Amino acid sequence: MAGNKPLITNRIRWLYGFGSVAYGVKENGFAYLLLFYYSQVLGLSGTLTGLALLIALLFDAVSDPLVGFWSDNTHSRWGRRHPFMYASVVPVGISFYFLWNPPLEYLSETGLFVYLCVIAIFVRFFITLYEIPSTAIVAEITDDYDERTRLLGLRYMFGWQGGLCIALLAWGIFLAATDEFPYGAMNPAGYPMYGLAASCMIVVSILVSTIGLHRFIPFLQAQRRVERLTARRMFLELRTTLANKDFLVLFAAGLFTAIAWGASAGFDSYINNFFWGFPSEKIFWLNVGILVSAVVAAFLAPMLAKRYDKKRTAIGLYIAYMCLSPALIALRLLDVLPGNDWPYLFPLVMFWVGLVIAIYIMFGIVQSSMLADVVEQSQMKTGRREEGLFFAARTFSQKAATGIGTFMVGIILDVISFPKDLKPGEVSQGVLFDLGFAYGTTMALMPLFAIIILSFYGITRADHVGRVKKLDAVASSQTEIK
Repeated sequence: MAGNKPLITNRIRWLYGFGSVAYGVKENGFAYLLLFYYSQVLGLSGTLTGLALLIALLFDAVSDPLVGFWSDNTHSRWGRRHPFMYASVVPVGISFYFLWNPPLEYLSETGLFVYLCVIAIFVRFFITLYEIPSTAIVAEITDDYDERTRLLGLRYMFGWQGGLCIALLAWGIFLAATDEFPYGAMNPAGYPMYGLAASCMIVVSILVSTIGLHRFIPFLQAQRRVERLTARRMFLELRTTLANKDFLVLFAAGLFTAIAWGASAGFDSYINNFFWGFPSEKIFWLNVGILVSAVVAAFLAPMLAKRYDKKRTAIGLYIAYMCLSPALIALRLLDVLPGNDWPYLFPLVMFWVGLVIAIYIMFGIVQSSMLADVVEQSQMKTGRREEGLFFAARTFSQKAATGIGTFMVGIILDVISFPKDLKPGEVSQGVLFDLGFAYGTTMALMPLFAIIILSFYGITRADHVGRVKKLDAVASSQTEIK
């Protein structure tokens, strides 16, 4: 670093965290509303909608590591990360707005499918251009084992708060129940206004965080210079870095959880509207409850990780998520839980949803902190700092939640012949049983695979502290030589 490491103040923590509002807003739209909007409201088949979002995800499989590698190896007066963050602002705001404003009068079903593919790719790429460099800064700001968890706790909290705030606007205003649309999610007029509000939130979040952290550029890590960045060198470095065992463990475990969460989010509108029969105002209050979950998770995760170490905490959270996420649906399918007219159903579901989401957020915080610790381990082996590349993998894993998981939901909806022309309360019990069974099975199996994989993660607190001391010693000796 240039000069002494700056003190990690609350201002730095909150500016770093606030930048995640942009990703939270985007992710909430992709995970909870996009499949429902295009398939149920606009009439595109569930399979085509899911396929379009999966195609966009496949583009991320290429663009995410390239952006991470590119930012790792950038040299400019604005450092490695800020040029990408500034460049993303305008295009991500414009593309996200048009995602919710398709020119339907000019589009056939095939045209709508192509439109969704193209705009979704644009949104994903430009949010990648911001999110990967922005998140990667955590491993440059501090090498402290516990401070990283605190910083990422705030980042996850702001990401969820951003997503929940736009969700509250959606269910409380844009998709609120009307006489014509008692279930406001079916109102096509609400989605364009939703897109405008969400785009504004994304732009403001990126600008505030990027500008706020600008003066810390001199203190961020700089990559060693090379004479020429060739395609062959890039491929070799990517292969070497991504072959790191602990990185692969975290990537694979996170991917299974992300698929489960993506399926859960894709099912969400169907579960709330049709399975539980909740109107828009109750869905609004569900999201209010989740606001508390995000705050609790942001402060509880660092405490657990500090007491039990990161790996043990992550596995424990995985087990809790696997057991609890399908529990309430399973009780209904087994006829243990009373029907939708039971007066205590909504508060029970609200508590259950809040608990499950708090666990999921805590795991995300701890897993990301574990990933930050891989940076120094890799640096010891390769001599390169590649925060951007490692966090590109994390971002890709999260995006899988709205790609692979959503694609699975789209297919399931077609397989169980979920009707497009019926209102909540009119769907047959057989179809609702199939919907709940598909949800519960996915929520139980995917985290189980993740638990098995995560057991192979090998970095401990002592390992990390020892590596940091060795790297500091090397850096000091090089400075003295100069």
